Amino acid sequence: MLSKHFAHWPPLLPKTLTVPCTPIDDNLFVAARRYPDKPAVIYYGGVLTYREITDQVERVAGFLAERLKVKQGDRVAIYMQNSPQFVVAYYAILRIGAVVVPINPMNKTDELAFFVQDCQVEAAFVGQELASQALPLLKRGSLKHLIMASYSEYANPERSPSTSWPKEVQLPPQSFTEQGVTSWREVLSARLKPEERQVRADDLAVLPYTSGTTGKPKGCIHSHRTVQANIFGAQTWASLTSDTVSLSCLPFFHVTGMVHSMHAPILNGGTMVIMTRWNRELAAEWIEQYRCTHWINISTMLVDFLAQPTLTAERLDSLLFIGGGGASLPKAVGEKLYELTHLRYVEGYGLTETMSHSHFNPPGRPKLQCMGIPSFDVDARIIDVESGRELGAGEEGELVVHGPQVFQGYWGRPEETEKSFITIGGKRFFRTGDIAQYDEEGYFFIVDRLKRMINVSGFKVWPTEVESILYQHPAIQQVCVVGMPDGRSGEAVKAYIILRDQVAGGADKEAIIEWARERMAAYKCPKSIEFVSTLPMTSTGKILWRVLQEKEFKNS
Repeated sequence: MLSKHFAHWPPLLPKTLTVPCTPIDDNLFVAARRYPDKPAVIYYGGVLTYREITDQVERVAGFLAERLKVKQGDRVAIYMQNSPQFVVAYYAILRIGAVVVPINPMNKTDELAFFVQDCQVEAAFVGQELASQALPLLKRGSLKHLIMASYSEYANPERSPSTSWPKEVQLPPQSFTEQGVTSWREVLSARLKPEERQVRADDLAVLPYTSGTTGKPKGCIHSHRTVQANIFGAQTWASLTSDTVSLSCLPFFHVTGMVHSMHAPILNGGTMVIMTRWNRELAAEWIEQYRCTHWINISTMLVDFLAQPTLTAERLDSLLFIGGGGASLPKAVGEKLYELTHLRYVEGYGLTETMSHSHFNPPGRPKLQCMGIPSFDVDARIIDVESGRELGAGEEGELVVHGPQVFQGYWGRPEETEKSFITIGGKRFFRTGDIAQYDEEGYFFIVDRLKRMINVSGFKVWPTEVESILYQHPAIQQVCVVGMPDGRSGEAVKAYIILRDQVAGGADKEAIIEWARERMAAYKCPKSIEFVSTLPMTSTGKILWRVLQEKEFKNS
């Protein structure tokens, strides 16, 4: 195990952290007993105390168990945006020993159908603005029940002008008459209570999905123990306390937002200021108004935030910690942040398979455009891709990690699970697929990707998944999807397309993009299309996607 980085370990922190054997939802109930009347959530002027949030968790859990007959180990989806209902639903699912399946609300019906069928979801919580995407799946397969949530029920226009709310939050509660659909209000009104259950630390807790080289998403099996490892790790590393106020704007369906913006503040009885849609002006207003102390974001979000002309040091003087990941933060932006706040941006690195972070920069000695150093009890190494031989400082190879937050495997895919791990010295390491190196001080840096993946504002896009959808377009004969540089999102999706002979010269790029937008999440949709007559190929007919990828970044 490498130890160079211990010389720069944050002072007063232990180098090892014992992971609790208690389930994740226990964190909430402990916090509620300690701070019953303290605000747990602030949401567009609305406030939810710890006493209120646990009462609602009990009611929702009771409805799931008693009315919908959800059993321990059953998978329950959450298909909604950041909201108090997301938090309540998540902890209610865990409360009865069921498994949370968080689904990106940008996904369309066909994408949603895959997740539902892959892990046999029978019940789902759905934001009402997404009803048109979810309703077609009712009774079509395993999905039998939908609980529809209206975000506006938790907002308060008397304390927060509704003109600043996103349209999803302004939408009043709608009525649904379809069989199998229940409103959030009805669920709470039933006042049902769940029975006690026995959940072990190694029981399955959450099944977040990540895409793979085949283009099909894979569910990452995370137990209460693996998630707790990073909840407690995040809390300790960032010095969270009961008086922490977190600006929670990263999506909760994603492991980074899930751990750092939801679970970690709850562990300490802190307050979450929840944002459904990113709004830089509102973010600045809320940091000032609610005296936010911690803000985990993605670097592209911070770049947008700092571009505001009205920011002053006084408006941000409550902040104690700012960090995140998704993409490297430009040095000039990091310096601008320091000028305003006297805080250095703390970058981290992780994957869905590691339940967010495996690496973090030391808050007192961070390096920009750097993954950081291995987190608590993480053994990270660099190996030769072909031989598996361990490499030294300054040598480029594949990053492999062993630690308490590493997932147990891919749901229903034992062969892919087996290929994703390697044993070194009796330890089982996860192969990240990222090419990295570490310096003489033990700090790690990303160099390249072994896997074919595009990083759009921190969201991972697998070209093969996008290609499989584009091939359904009647005008497309052949397609190759690659990443291209983008000033706002870091990278964006570009499609090189060979048209069918009968439509060549008559196809419209914008029409194809609009067609794609209706069938896939917005971040996966091609931002640019280039019509070509040929694609670079090997002698065996395999498309040389790296040639096109390198062309895009060489010309940037």
